[in-house]
Amino acid sequence: MFGEHELKTKFIKVGDKKIHLLEESENLVRYRRDDVERIIKNNGEKLRVLPAPATGYGVRLLMVKFKEPLIVPPHDSLTGFIEAPIEIDVKVGGLSVDHFIVGREKYALYGSLEAGVICRYHVSPFYAKEPGSIGVAKLIVSNPSPDWKSLERVVIPISGTPMYYESTKAYYPLLIVTIKDHSPEVNNTGKAPREGLNMVGEGLSLPNFLMRW
Repeated sequence: MFGEHELKTKFIKVGDKKIHLLEESENLVRYRRDDVERIIKNNGEKLRVLPAPATGYGVRLLMVKFKEPLIVPPHDSLTGFIEAPIEIDVKVGGLSVDHFIVGREKYALYGSLEAGVICRYHVSPFYAKEPGSIGVAKLIVSNPSPDWKSLERVVIPISGTPMYYESTKAYYPLLIVTIKDHSPEVNNTGKAPREGLNMVGEGLSLPNFLMRW
């Protein structure tokens, strides 16, 4: 699925979507996905299927609501995983020839009607071990305060984020959520959640996001 593919007749299944490559001549390949078609001249370059952040119509934030709130003791932390929506970027060389969404596309307002922003939205369980979903994020939830804390959702900065992948799964960078008073702070570290993954983009940390609402 993710990674490089030779430009020859084949099917590439990506989540609930299917890419069809069809050799029409010695050096021409037809690319087809749903109602999208391209004619690509084959010069030996490979087609790359890569994960992209779920920015949808240009949103900068992804809000993931936990199915069950997390309860973290004082001066303690919790590490786990959540499912996270992704998008797919298909490239030849440096050119993007297709970009699409896998799964259902949902949005929600984060904040008040007067000052809130539209986010990509998803509901996920919190997993102690990595789930089998196509899109995954690893979270470290830290509570440095002297009080017990509850966390019902996480709002993740995703505009310009790097992504990581292996053959069948995509990952957001490691996320560190620090619960400060009543406003958790989210750090998209830009770092791989584990070793052995391929990277798309630059592994740089994004500015921290303070969850005021």
